[in-house]
Amino acid sequence: MRYEGSCHCGRVAFEVEAEFTTAMECNCSMCRRRGSLLAFVPHAQFALTTPEADVSTYRFNRHLIDHHFCATCGIAPYSEGTDPKGNRMAAINLRCVPAVDLDALTISKVDGRSF
Repeated sequence: MRYEGSCHCGRVAFEVEAEFTTAMECNCSMCRRRGSLLAFVPHAQFALTTPEADVSTYRFNRHLIDHHFCATCGIAPYSEGTDPKGNRMAAINLRCVPAVDLDALTISKVDGRSF
């Protein structure tokens, strides 16, 4: 299924092709503060639909993940990185995808604080 997502003001928007039934809730210092519900997809299933110049990026800890956000409204709709096998991935903040029923998701908790 194709979904559209964005930050609050719409300056950073994307499309993603996936079936979302699960999400991850992480307790690392970033996710705990941000409140994201993340779902990971191969990067080929993700497409930014607004100019890349409108995307701001923050890296922390081991600098393995590009945490993208909108400099205008502050919302972080997605991140990019690689999985342990070296595959390029996109981490979608499902709270930024209006058509996803968040109450229907199975949420798994991840202890990112301990990494």
